[in-house]
Amino acid sequence: MAQQMPTGSGESVDGAATALRVMVVDDHPIWREGVARDLAEDGFDVVATADGVSAAVRRAGAVAPDVVLMDMQLPDGTGAEATAGVLEVSPGSRVLVLSASEERDDVLQAVKAGASGYLVKSASQAELLEAVRATADGQAVFTPGLAGLILGEYRRISATPDRDDSRPTLTDRETEVLRLVAKGFSAKQIGTRLSLSHRTVENHVQATLRKLQLGNRVELTRYAIEQGLDE
Repeated sequence: MAQQMPTGSGESVDGAATALRVMVVDDHPIWREGVARDLAEDGFDVVATADGVSAAVRRAGAVAPDVVLMDMQLPDGTGAEATAGVLEVSPGSRVLVLSASEERDDVLQAVKAGASGYLVKSASQAELLEAVRATADGQAVFTPGLAGLILGEYRRISATPDRDDSRPTLTDRETEVLRLVAKGFSAKQIGTRLSLSHRTVENHVQATLRKLQLGNRVELTRYAIEQGLDE
């Protein structure tokens, strides 16, 4: 049986547990430091904090965090602008928006800029910590009320898609896994439903990403919805 990783941990090249590296971006110092403290107490390595777009981009380029917690309202720009800038200088990072705003435009702009998920600040500490871990694991994490908004937007976009009949053919198992990804199941849940190991599910996901030339699970979910696999 595979050993469960410690809370807030990732895995290094040699298999040793390493703390996930997180950067917190928010212009409110008390909130920013409070979130950073909660993360550190739970075993995360808070490698940087920033209070605006320019600082976020500069520090992300220097420390290359695994996950960036991003506010949407910043004094020198928007969280969407900061997200795009961070991912340009640190493409291996994943951005999880943590904002008080639940406005449709803010959510969609964040996702279009490359954010992997969007959590409102009313989320509990436990929900936040789990969301950071899930984001680092490549999952798309959204506050429940906002997930439907994203799915609805993807369906709208896919109503008149540019279909490519030459797209790669997926195996039956890859299609089965993709269908469950589109429905929001985690790799562990998919493994339980299909009687597969977590690693086997991840191998299918990675193979599908390569075949479809997609960058992450957010793009994979969008593809699945466009193909009607979430029905």
